[in-house]
Amino acid sequence: MAQWTPDEVLDCRGLSCPMPILKTKKALKNLKPGQILEIQGTDPGTRNDLPAFTQRSGDELLGEEQGDGYISFFVKKG
Repeated sequence: MAQWTPDEVLDCRGLSCPMPILKTKKALKNLKPGQILEIQGTDPGTRNDLPAFTQRSGDELLGEEQGDGYISFFVKKG
């Protein structure tokens, strides 16, 4: 069970770089500061790309959890 309760879930399973980051950027624009986005992904590059993205965007990467064949990343809108 997730440690964080997302306000929105973004399914990026099966997508390769750079699509998960581009979709994350678009989804975060629709959230209010403090809301949480869960990004579900299978691309191993997302594990490196997402921290770099949130550092530049001013959002906060709260953490990640292993799902059934995918990884969930939790980002808090800055």
